[in-house]
Amino acid sequence: MLTEQEILGTVSDPHANAVINIKITHGWLIKLQDNFFKMYQLTHQQFNILRILKGQYPNGVKIKDIKRRMVDKMSNVGRLVEKLQQKDFVQKIEDFNDRRVVFVHLTKAGMAQLTDISANFNAMLSNFDNISEQEAIELVRILEKMRAKPTTKKLEIRN
Repeated sequence: MLTEQEILGTVSDPHANAVINIKITHGWLIKLQDNFFKMYQLTHQQFNILRILKGQYPNGVKIKDIKRRMVDKMSNVGRLVEKLQQKDFVQKIEDFNDRRVVFVHLTKAGMAQLTDISANFNAMLSNFDNISEQEAIELVRILEKMRAKPTTKKLEIRN
């Protein structure tokens, strides 16, 4: 198996190198988050839902609105909410006017879990101490610039 440096050393195009670096960093970041949230018996997607609910606390949020706000758009929000409900971190309440609509509310246990996580979150962020605040700001600017370009170019596949 090739190391990251061996993989990157074979790529001469700077744009392709950037894409590969982003993918490698994504994998590294997911592993870092998974290890951190495992201490709380959560996934990073479940944590994302708890934070979304905290932002609207004490009000509930419709499941479709949670999905729209998720960082990981591929998440199965219904299944994640069920797992959080089993842990007593959220409560689902049907809308009185439309029983098809379900609001998800953060419980006191969910809020306590978020408080515990927040107390230790900076320990995970210490993995980024090797870049300065200014470099972090620049990285965010570049990543946002990448995502800002519409992807309307039609790809032509050559055989």
